Amino acid sequence: MAKGLAPAVTQRANLKRNLGLWAIVGLGLGYMTPTVVFDTFGMVARDTNNVVPMAYLVALVVMLFTASSYGKMSRAIPSAGSAYTYVRESIHPNVGFMVGWTALIDYMLLPMVNCLIVRSYLEAVFPSVPGWIWVVAYCIITTAVIYFTMRGTSNLNMILLVFSIVVMAVFVAMVWGQLAAGEGAGTVASMDPFFHSDVQMAAVLTGATIVCFSFIGFDAVTMYVEEAKSPKIVPRAILLTVLIGGAIFLIAGYFSQLRFPEWELFAPGGDMQYIEDSTLPLMGKEVGGGTLQAVLTAAGFAASFASGLASHASVSRMLLVMGRNNVLPKKVFGYINPKTSTPTFNIILTGLVCMLAIAFTLEMIAAFINFGALIAFSFVNISVIAWFAIRQKRYKTPGDFFKFVVMPGIGMLLTGILWANLHVDALIGGLAWAAIGFIYLLWLTRGFKRKVQAFDEIQPVTGFNKVPIDD
Repeated sequence: MAKGLAPAVTQRANLKRNLGLWAIVGLGLGYMTPTVVFDTFGMVARDTNNVVPMAYLVALVVMLFTASSYGKMSRAIPSAGSAYTYVRESIHPNVGFMVGWTALIDYMLLPMVNCLIVRSYLEAVFPSVPGWIWVVAYCIITTAVIYFTMRGTSNLNMILLVFSIVVMAVFVAMVWGQLAAGEGAGTVASMDPFFHSDVQMAAVLTGATIVCFSFIGFDAVTMYVEEAKSPKIVPRAILLTVLIGGAIFLIAGYFSQLRFPEWELFAPGGDMQYIEDSTLPLMGKEVGGGTLQAVLTAAGFAASFASGLASHASVSRMLLVMGRNNVLPKKVFGYINPKTSTPTFNIILTGLVCMLAIAFTLEMIAAFINFGALIAFSFVNISVIAWFAIRQKRYKTPGDFFKFVVMPGIGMLLTGILWANLHVDALIGGLAWAAIGFIYLLWLTRGFKRKVQAFDEIQPVTGFNKVPIDD
């Protein structure tokens, strides 16, 4: 960069480094929405033939390998942007653009999913109030909180997250007591939630593909690398987010499966009326009556709102990075408000997109999310091989070969297995979105005659090569 441009760079507003390890882990867990295990329990139990925790265990194994790759790349390339940035720097800017564009499905629609869940809860409590009112109110509140402060977003997210986890613990304790008293499966120790004679691996993989949606959040942690007190804490935050989130899903899924051993309990004509969007209120009512139903629904509301804050903040930062690179108009998407130190336009735009929840259903939106997530997961694993094994030749020792070839290779393989089980609607919708991005890329590069503009000027590519990787 020319010396004459240096003052302009140093005067530009930047994101504040004020997030510690547990604040970032909290944002990741909040993004994951722990109570989603109850929202999707009936559907996953049906598709897996009543082995919900096994589906979560398979998904957790896949996510751990991929989380390791995210940790390596976040330390090597300490910039916001997640998969988009990693692929851009390790493989090619045009490939990075396509990965970032496709992943926008995941990031842009997750806030809408939380909005839809919150709307369904409030409609159940206040059936006479039009649903669009709740959508508008939710979008205004979340947008305002994130607009004014990232630190405030983190604090509020942590309060809501702790509340939801405490209520989930109460639910598990009550289920434990009922199982000991002979209800449900009549035992607190059984392998049936993981395996029984009627389980088929294909069904488990289908369930794992569904519940990998629940783990989306650990990758969003990388979006806060420029706001972390130290970039070195981000790999640890990624691993902790996956492990803690996975433990919550496994424990809640295990006890729920024992308490409700047959998915037909949630089906029409069964003991309980089936609710398509969420079985959470029904589970609360069966375990603890109207009181627990209300409290568990409140916890679901809190968890969804916390996830909405985290996902809204994350997508605004991904748009910021794409704006700073001039992939999107820089003056608009690359702008940081010097007063609030937040990317205000991106935050408002995300809020407006979230309002589309007025017209869409949860099933329709969720069909697209796993497509974008699995694209990102696959290419981050590829990025580790490209950056370390190919660019830096770090494959000559057994340790390096294992870390930078074998582990990301296993992550790619396992993610590919989930790919093979994606819903056809997700493939069609995702490919259509990718096609739009490809056409836009052709325009940006003038028919591939040039690359997408160089990386963010405050963090040149050459600076990343000096960051050591010890894990």
